[in-house]
Amino acid sequence: MMTFLSHSGFRVAILQLTVTADKPSNVAVAVERIQKSKISGCSLAILPECFNAPYDTALFRQYAEVIPGGQTCNALSQAAKSNQIYIVGGSIPEICDGKVYNTCTVWDPNGDLIAKHRKVLFIYVHLFDVSIPGSTCFKESDAMSAGNTLNTFQFGKFKIGLGICYDIRFSEMAALYRKQGCDMLIYPGAFCTEIGPLHWSLLTRFRAMENQAFVAVVSPARVTDSSYVAWGHSMIVDPWGKVLCEATEKDMDLYIDFDFGIRENIRQQIPTEYQRRTDMYDTIYMTNKINS
Repeated sequence: MMTFLSHSGFRVAILQLTVTADKPSNVAVAVERIQKSKISGCSLAILPECFNAPYDTALFRQYAEVIPGGQTCNALSQAAKSNQIYIVGGSIPEICDGKVYNTCTVWDPNGDLIAKHRKVLFIYVHLFDVSIPGSTCFKESDAMSAGNTLNTFQFGKFKIGLGICYDIRFSEMAALYRKQGCDMLIYPGAFCTEIGPLHWSLLTRFRAMENQAFVAVVSPARVTDSSYVAWGHSMIVDPWGKVLCEATEKDMDLYIDFDFGIRENIRQQIPTEYQRRTDMYDTIYMTNKINS
């Protein structure tokens, strides 16, 4: 376990967990690590993408559950309430009306579900369909449906925007969250070992810098004999684009103390929010849902 302390303020836990084929065990480990993060003074705990099930298109439907009534959600709700902590539940396979979604849930200290984000947004999908010759070939669209809404939640006086993995590649989505006043963006994600070394940190730093917001990306730990090998390297980046804390590929937790005053200082020093030429270009948020 690694602990990084930066500035005074509330403390966030990034939990980079090892995911196995044993769903009850995965959930139990997540709950245990949430409890440890609360003992260490954290107010918010963030889990990885697909933390309760292998990241495998052939298995998504098998592991899928109803939200919020399923086993994993019940466990997260109870963990949030008993530990008096906010939980961003990474993502889990969700079953709804016969469709399977890759879904992130957020729980408040009362154990209530306060936000849900399905990967992913816009008129077309952001599902992870990638083919790298001689390496990774993975098509989420073979097994999952896409979400169609932007989703945020309130953490005290701060607003946090949600994305999942491939969502981070779309700057338009992050810009819309900035327009909605988000102070932080969270992307549970599982980049593969071919793409991760080049794009994981780069995309995270870009989204932080261009939107002058904190950005957290949370990966599962690397399991080299799995069908899909995750890059790991969960991290939090500040609004300057500086990496505050980064995990290795191993199973580990990061604890980071936050001071959102840094974000406000940066926005005042480089006031891009007020310098945008919206008469020439803009990103428009459609308030109506887009049919998937």
